Order: sequence, then C-alpha cells, then structure tokens
Amino acid sequence: MPQTQSTPSTATARARPRPGLRPLPPTTGCASDHHGAGRPRPAVETKRLDAGRLETVRIDPTLLDSTRLAARRLDTQHLETKQADAQHTAKEQQDARGEWLRFAPVQPLFRARAAQRLAVLAYHGVTDHRSFGAQLDRLRRLATPVSLEAVLQAVTERRPLPPRSVLVTFDDADRSVLTHALPALDARGIPATAFVISELIGTERPFWWHEADFLARHGGRARSLDCGHPSQLLPRLKAMPDPDRRRSLHELRVSADRRPPRQEQLTPADLLALRDGGVAIGNHTQGHPCLGRCDDATVRAEITGAHEALTHWLGEPPTAFAYPDGGHDPRAETVLQELGYRLGFLSDHRLGPRLPSHPLQISRLQVDSTTSIRRFDTILSGLEPAYRRWRRQEVA
Repeated sequence: MPQTQSTPSTATARARPRPGLRPLPPTTGCASDHHGAGRPRPAVETKRLDAGRLETVRIDPTLLDSTRLAARRLDTQHLETKQADAQHTAKEQQDARGEWLRFAPVQPLFRARAAQRLAVLAYHGVTDHRSFGAQLDRLRRLATPVSLEAVLQAVTERRPLPPRSVLVTFDDADRSVLTHALPALDARGIPATAFVISELIGTERPFWWHEADFLARHGGRARSLDCGHPSQLLPRLKAMPDPDRRRSLHELRVSADRRPPRQEQLTPADLLALRDGGVAIGNHTQGHPCLGRCDDATVRAEITGAHEALTHWLGEPPTAFAYPDGGHDPRAETVLQELGYRLGFLSDHRLGPRLPSHPLQISRLQVDSTTSIRRFDTILSGLEPAYRRWRRQEVA
C-alpha cells in the first residue's frame, strides 16, 4: 500500500528559496560613510511583489551605493557626449557658413580691403596640427607673416607695416604651443607670440574654466550657480565679481564627486625654448580673471604679479599684453603704461590698421586650429567677422 507523502510545514516552505530568486549575501560588511568608518551599515528594506504576495526584501547598502554611482556616471557620460555632439554640429555649421561666404560676391572686395589692414590671429592652443599646418601654408601664400618686434617697430617709428601683414598669437599658452605649434611655425619660418598665465607655469593645474566645467559635470554645486545646465556655468562665472567667482569655484571643488584630471603646463625652461624658437612671450595676467569684474587693487596685482614673474624667468621684461577675456579695461591700460608696455591686444574679432592708432588696444581675429581653410579665408579677409557683427552673433 503506497505511503502518503508528508506535507512540509509552513515555516519550511517560507524558508525555501523560490525558483529564479537568489538569496542576498549577508550584510556583514563595513562602509566608511556618514554612519562612521568601521561600523556596519543597516540593510535597506524594500517591498517586492512576488507571485501575488507582498514581501519585505533586505538589500545590501553597498550594492545600492554602487548602483547609484554607476547610474550617475552614465548620466554624466551621456551629458558630455551630447555636449560634444552639439559643439561638433556648431562647428560644422560655422564651417559651412564660411564656405558659403567664400563665394559671396563681396569676398574679393573684402580681400582687397584686408590687404591694407593688419590681421592679428588669436589662437587658443593647437588641437589639430595638420589643419594648423594647412592654415600656416595659406598664410605664406596669401599674407605677410610679421613678428611682435615688427609691430613694435612700426609703432615706434610711426611707419605702417607691409600690406597683408599677419601676426600669429596664442592666448593662455598651453603645452600644445610648444609641442604642436612651434615645430609647424619653425618649419615655415613664421614668428608668433604666446601670452602666458603666470601662476600656471610649472604646475599641473587645469585652466580654471576647464576645471569649473568638469566639477559641475561631476556633482559640483555652488550657491551662486543655481543654473539648469552646465553650459550656462561659464557665462555666470565670468559675470560675477572676482571674489564671488573665486568663492564659487572653491565651492565646486569641495562638493564635486571627482577631482579634475591634471594638465601639464609650460615650465620656465619651456618659455625660454619658445622665445629661442621665434615665439615671443607676453603677459596674460596671473590667473586670467575678467578684469572688468575686478577691483582696482586686483587689476594691478594681476598685471604686476605676472610682469615680475615673467621678467624673472625671461631675464627681460615683457612688452606686450593680452587682455583676459578679450575686453579692454582702462585701469589695466594705466598699469601697463606705468610698467612700460608698448602693445596691448584685444579679442574683438576685427581687423586693425597697419599702423595701430591705439597700440594698447590692437584688434585681433579669433580663429581655431580646426577651422576649415575656406572659413579661414573669410576670417582673414574680414568678411566672416563683418557678417557676424551684422547678424549680432557671438564669436565661437
């Protein structure tokens, strides 16, 4: 006679793991968080609906932390990818506009007018050495590259520069000026000028605007920067009084999840190598503030501090200055005159006269090493800058 199978007890059935579910490991680990280092964190309880029944499930808090961190990193990577795509699209649109302007009926008129003007090109490093080399080759065919010393001599002797004169300059002077720009310039015999942020020389600190952008994209917050998108961060920082900018940058550093990567800067020896290679060294202040947002004492300290440091490293005082953020400041001009500066450069995206009428307010054209040759031509002729002013567009 077959034996009757015994029915398991209710307690045993509940203890048995259900198919498809794996028991969580015991929460015996420790985490150093706000509960205190070395103390076990209590497991998090949540509700789960399984087979029509509501059960309480214990979740390891370290598993939650890792999941949240992974989700945050994915969100950050997605945001950075979207911004990079937007920047690439904007550049393509700018280059397309430049190609269209190159064939505009007025381009020959602008090119003829530019022959009687001084074009000072303002780069910010070199990210594409092939494109930069093509631009330099274009300059050799269409223009007359001149040195900072030639511009200074023209101002001193009150004698205009040759027709189609072009001066190549670099703001901020990151290491690409030494590693990429100098070999290309030297191979073609083209002189240039690099304007230096003195407090970065010999360090591995990133530029403050790159640092602020990175910190904001990695959880950094500041009380005065309650903006909806990191793309609005830099304009807001630049619009602040300088003490507020510095305080907000400190708050971003304290609150961010990650520190920005190091950025190797030029050294004093590199400055001498650039000068020996035909790249003159100029003053770009100590820390690159927006001078219009600084008080009188800060304006003076930013200029004189950089002047003294450069004089020490170079063995001679610099004679040229580039205004941070490109705008003229009358107080800065007064300090420059007291220190014996002869040339000062703006970033107003304009051509200037072959004999500068205001030597401490010389116009410059903003250009990038990745700019297409056709757009480069329209910038050099002054047509693209004129089109932007007509459309009231910001310079990219």
